[in-house]
Parts: sequence; structure tokens; C-alpha cells
Amino acid sequence: MKSAVALMFGGALAAHPDRLTQIQLIANTPGLLWKPVVDPRFDSDSPGASKSLCGLKPGWEKSLDDAIKSGEVQMQQTLLKSSQDAPQSFDSEASWPHCAKVIGDIRDQSNCGCCWAFAGAGAASDRMCIATNASIVVPLSAQDVCFCGSDDGCKGGFIQEPWMYIAQTGAVTGSQYQGSGPFGKGLCADFSLPHCHHHGPQGKDPFPAEGEPGCPTQTSPKCPSTCDAEADSAHSSFSADKYSFRGSTVAAEGEAGIMEAIMTGGPVETAFDVYSDFENYGGGIYHHITGEKAGGHAVRMVGWGVEAGVKYWKVANSWNPYWGEKGYFRIRRGNNECNIENKVAAASPSATWGKVSSLPPYKPVCEDTGVMDCSKVKNLCHMGGAPLCKKTCGCCVDNPPPYCKSPSQVVV
Repeated sequence: MKSAVALMFGGALAAHPDRLTQIQLIANTPGLLWKPVVDPRFDSDSPGASKSLCGLKPGWEKSLDDAIKSGEVQMQQTLLKSSQDAPQSFDSEASWPHCAKVIGDIRDQSNCGCCWAFAGAGAASDRMCIATNASIVVPLSAQDVCFCGSDDGCKGGFIQEPWMYIAQTGAVTGSQYQGSGPFGKGLCADFSLPHCHHHGPQGKDPFPAEGEPGCPTQTSPKCPSTCDAEADSAHSSFSADKYSFRGSTVAAEGEAGIMEAIMTGGPVETAFDVYSDFENYGGGIYHHITGEKAGGHAVRMVGWGVEAGVKYWKVANSWNPYWGEKGYFRIRRGNNECNIENKVAAASPSATWGKVSSLPPYKPVCEDTGVMDCSKVKNLCHMGGAPLCKKTCGCCVDNPPPYCKSPSQVVV
């Protein structure tokens, strides 16, 4: 194994023995569906060194469940009885070719744990294009979403946070570092942290590896409030360049539910458990073989397919287009591999997108600590039922929110 690895990198490799042992174990596993490779970023590190890029905070499932219980996120209704009712394969870029430029934009989170923001900003850009029939084809800024949408930025976030931030305040446009990527320069707030080489063979990737000169471990910059000096006139005003949606933030779960969510509205944001063997992914259909959990990682799910009888999800990563399968990876579908089918987040497929200035004012969801819609139960409030009531406009609220147009209005 060592000789094969050495040949891959010109005959000179001082790889950590535990990593070589892990790769050999993977390569010798019967029924292996993916190709293990040695990453020069990790050649001297023991397995588990990818932890800094796994920016999904622990407890993300509970956080999303709490948002669903409070009404901030709605569960999308699933009409498919099973995955057998869906097409055998589906690819968002092929299904919405007029939005292929934005859907195919593989970004780079640098050496920063803001995967949650990249997956959200990317999928939101996709859905905005799809919902507007490509009348709006711009990438929403990961710089804005990551460093304004959460207090923690590079230290992590939750998969519903980008959608709630975009719904509440909007996000400006932004390209990749220094105007790289398919959209070039001229947008409002490009990502300010440099490109990095991530897991996998160096190949044609011209970027420095994480932790090396040119790609240090990053801390979060300040939340931007003005557009870049290089922004063109159409994107030079931070407040005027904000895009948002009106409609629900939704979640879906399970194989059939996620397939329907993608087919009806476009790519979604999901999360999965990263184990140390994923650091060695070089192509194929990933399934966990060995190694401890490094952390949780948020990604953008764009479609699915079948290869040699094996079902898989097609997923866009945020580790630049030189990584994996041109920036994507495939992972086994239908068995909740690494918990990737637990829940996904997105804007509702019926959401209306546009510039904030062209949309109705954002209306927050009432804080909902009760269990009953008391506006529909006569005299319940006067009979001591207030503690059971949902805190909506017509439900025993002493000080109704200012957006309640009448005491009988119910906002859900």
C-alpha cells in the first residue's frame, strides 16, 4: 500500500502510519463502493483531522425540532408513498437547465467551519432562481449569511439558520474569494477567506492545503454592512442588494420526503456525520467503513441516482471543485447513511422570492408555547384555559404583536 501511495505523490510521502493503515483497511473491505486516497493535507496527521471543517453544532437535530415545534419551520407534506414513486434518477442542474450556472456553482468554505452557511446560501440561490424561472440568477453571499446570520460564524451553526436569516433580513449577492467562480467580480460581498485544498488527492487543485501558508485556520471577520469596493453599480448598495423570500421555511425527512422536496423546489440543505474515513474519499458511492466521528457537516443535496443497483444521493460539498467528483460526492441512499436523511431544510417551494424592497414586510411567527388554537374555542380563555393557548393574535394575548390586524386574526 505504501508503495502505491508513494507513486501517487511522486515517490515521496511521509504519511502517518495510522492513516495508511486506515486506507489499507478500507481498500480491503469487501463490497467497497468508493475509492480511498491519501490527501496531502492529512498525510502526516492521524485520522480525524477534518474536525475544523465540520461546522455543524452539536444538538442541531434538537434545534431544528424546536424550531418546528415553535412554528418557525414547517414540515413539508410528503405526497410520495415511497421512493419507488419517484424517478430512478434526478439531477437539479439537468432538470432546471436555465438555473444550471447557479446550481453548478461549487464554493469553498476555506479553513472555516461555516459549512452551514455555504450549504444554505447555495441552496437558497438555487431555489430563488428556480422559483423566479431564472429571472433572478445570482449567488447569495456566504460572507453575509455566515458572519451576519449567526454569532459564531466559523465556529458553527444550524441548518435552519441560513433560511431564517434570509427570510428575516435578506442576503446580499456575493461571489467566491476575490471574484473567482462562475459569477466573477462585481457582486456586493464576496467571500473574504482564501481558497484551500481540502481532503482528497492534490491533483490539479492549485490551492494551498489547510493549515499551510496561504490557508491558515480562520476566525470570523465582522458582519459586513457595506458592499465591496469592487462591486459594480447594480450591487453597490448593501441595503438595496438584499434578496429574500416570503413563505415558510420548511423541513423534510426520510428518503421519499427529501426526494419530493428536491423535485418540487430544488436543492436542499442537509447534514450528516463525518467519520475520519471520509477524509480519504476520492470518488464513488461513499458509505462509512471505519474511523471515529470527526463532527457534523452541512452540505447541499442536489439529486439522486442508481449505479450498478446501488442507490445514491448526489451532494454538493463546499471544498472547491477540485475535491471529490468535481466538488460533489455521492453517498448511499435509502439507509440513512451517516444520518444524512434525518432532516433537510429549505424555503417552501411556493415561496415568493425577490429583493427585500419589492416584498411585503417580514412577519415573524408568533412565539408558540401552547397546544391549542383558542381563538376557535368559545370562552376558553375566560374559563382558565389561557395557559393552554397558542400565543397567536386571537389566543389570550395581553399585548398582541403589532402585525395583528384584528383580535380575531390567527397567525401560524
